[in-house]
Amino acid sequence: MIFPSIDLMNGKVVQLVQGKRENKKIEIEDVLGVARKFSNYNIQVIDLDAAMGKGNNISTVKILCAKFKCRVGGGIRTVDKAKELVRAGAKKIIIGSAAFKDEKVDVLFLKILNKNIGRDKIIIAIDSREGKVVIKGWKESTNIDPVKIVKELEPYCSEFLYTYVDKEGMMEGTDFSTLRKLKFATTNEITAAGGISSMDEINRLERLGVNSVLGMALYTGKIKLP
Repeated sequence: MIFPSIDLMNGKVVQLVQGKRENKKIEIEDVLGVARKFSNYNIQVIDLDAAMGKGNNISTVKILCAKFKCRVGGGIRTVDKAKELVRAGAKKIIIGSAAFKDEKVDVLFLKILNKNIGRDKIIIAIDSREGKVVIKGWKESTNIDPVKIVKELEPYCSEFLYTYVDKEGMMEGTDFSTLRKLKFATTNEITAAGGISSMDEINRLERLGVNSVLGMALYTGKIKLP
């Protein structure tokens, strides 16, 4: 399955390289126009401002959720915000930093979240740079091993979003080695993001049983959606 990505910053669709504001490569004002192009797909909407702790795009996110099939992430660090987005129409919620506390799984938070919105609506983001999980808008590194942590997280979500931050926005290929290990480590659904640059890669991921998130390759025309 393919998920086109809409990353929001200052009310606009953007594409960054390795999640850095200064590495902004694409900026589009017509958010709804972009979403309409992807309307046959489930869209992954990420509020980058919220993820980085520099404001939010909540009103735009809610409009997208009301009009399109969206999974939403970026700065969702409370149960109340997750509930608010589900009420707005989000099909699934992507939890990143909030799943961890002091480099351990925040079991209490995840249990409360499960009770309030249900395991089937929860995706946990495993954002990886140099083989370790990164949090807080990818600004803070941890010593958490992506493959070793999934078994502990598995009971609290229905899906993992694995982002290869090392190649995010660079279209230089994704991390098949780690994705294979993740596939063996969990029975949960897995979706890959970061570096995907061709239909060949997407097909390889499909054969592995892994979904694809497309960003830069879509916006530059390197990959055209059927």
